Amino acid sequence: MSAILSADDLNDFISPGVAYGTPGAAAATTTNAPPAEISLTDCLACSGCVTSAEAVLVSLQSHSEVLTVLDSAPGLQLRQDGVSGKWTVEGLENPNAKLFVASVSPQARANLAAVFGGRIGEQAVGDMIAHLFSGSHGLRAGGKHGNGFTWVADTNATREACLVLGAEEALGKAMGGDNKASKPILSSSCPGWVCYAEKTHPHVLPHLSRVKSPQALMGTLIKTTLSRALGIAPDRIWHLAVMPCFDKKLEASREELTDSVWAGDGKPGRGVRDVDCVITSKEILMLTESRGLDFFGLPQTPVPQAEKTPFPDSGIQQFLFPPRRRRQTDSAAGTSGGNLYFALQYISAQNPGSKIETVRGRNADVVEYSVVSAGGQPIFKAARYYGFRNIQNLVRRLKPARPSRMPGGKPVGGSRKQVEYSYVEVMACPGGCTNGGGQVKVDDPVVVERKGVISKPGPQEQKDWLAEVDEAYFSAEDSESAAEGKAADLVAGISSSGIRDTLAHWASITGIDVDRLVSTTYREVISDVGKDKTTDTERVIQLASKIGGGW
Repeated sequence: MSAILSADDLNDFISPGVAYGTPGAAAATTTNAPPAEISLTDCLACSGCVTSAEAVLVSLQSHSEVLTVLDSAPGLQLRQDGVSGKWTVEGLENPNAKLFVASVSPQARANLAAVFGGRIGEQAVGDMIAHLFSGSHGLRAGGKHGNGFTWVADTNATREACLVLGAEEALGKAMGGDNKASKPILSSSCPGWVCYAEKTHPHVLPHLSRVKSPQALMGTLIKTTLSRALGIAPDRIWHLAVMPCFDKKLEASREELTDSVWAGDGKPGRGVRDVDCVITSKEILMLTESRGLDFFGLPQTPVPQAEKTPFPDSGIQQFLFPPRRRRQTDSAAGTSGGNLYFALQYISAQNPGSKIETVRGRNADVVEYSVVSAGGQPIFKAARYYGFRNIQNLVRRLKPARPSRMPGGKPVGGSRKQVEYSYVEVMACPGGCTNGGGQVKVDDPVVVERKGVISKPGPQEQKDWLAEVDEAYFSAEDSESAAEGKAADLVAGISSSGIRDTLAHWASITGIDVDRLVSTTYREVISDVGKDKTTDTERVIQLASKIGGGW
């Protein structure tokens, strides 16, 4: 899973696929010195803000780990009684046996579709990935036990739920109890941004959206629903997520996203993770190569119905696997899920006659938006900030003033220009999630070979490549939402009442409050990377406390 980082193409705080020096070493670098070679786990975010514990957890997530787990024991098998409809699980006597579930992001599918040079769309790539994970032509065709994934879900399903929850949160309607974000609310689905905030700017943590990311929400949905429906422990369910970003591995390692939260008292703890492993688009190709498979030769048609297993709960089955596939087709929504776009559309729909106005910021990755009433009065102000150079300007504006030490003195510091937005969509990568660090790049061997490129691609070729990925992301053979034409409250093809009904059903079958299922928390984290480590005695105590438990 290691990726080498180099300063040659570093263009932001987190930049995909590049070399980088260790924190604090820049001043000592000479022009003749070779670039430092470090693992990606040491540089998921700069300034040493990844803790050593996180680095260990992230290093365990790779395509080779997927194969190791698949080959560890025969997978759990499901049987449904044809009369009663009751499900039974076979193979539980083997403690290493798992039930395998995968979820795939649309950005990862679009990236692999671009490798085909526009000859196939994102939907066809989704079918290919489904064949790889669950079909007879994929992973099941080899390996020690012929294991595969019982279900392959599309994170567009949980993305829609996150969009509704995020819009309601922006209006102050969601997230009950004390777990509420302060205005302006900052989106939190980007783990690189969350990592940066928790470890360098804790003053912005009260502003982070409490809504889980689509990856995290999918993990909670799968683990809670299957464990209840099948009567098995969450640790017998192994969930793999395919994402465009290496930082999603870091998100999967968060203690806030475990069964100790949704099944316990709601507080972080070292329980069973909702997402066991994350691999990226690039690692999909590494996975197939390691298994001796040709990804580009996999079928581009849906997996036969005879090879599919119904989901144990019909309501969740309808939500995760609707008759019509969910798609994002409006380029105005951006390539990062459309949080801001949906919130603007949602609020505009509740104010008849209103319109959405757009103002370009200092660069293409900063844009301001306003929902304006029919009378010209601003109803809702929001913005988009992509890339860490822009994010740094945002967090400086949010920094509160410090009380003066002098009696009667004025507060010290703080931003002169306050943030007037109610909501800000924040993403670490310039250009959004289709430009994630785990995506196949234009200069990767597979692209060079398939496109017949001879010279080294330059900035324009990189830009053109990202445009191809974006085009694949928005292209859709069937753009109609599963809910379209059936609900009266459609916004951007999504029914908020339909989402709420699904969430209520989920809460009823798990016996867990909706807010606990869909929300998360944040905390200041102090990195120990590049700093003096603990004493030998402290290490022994720490190791002893972990024996027999943890991850």
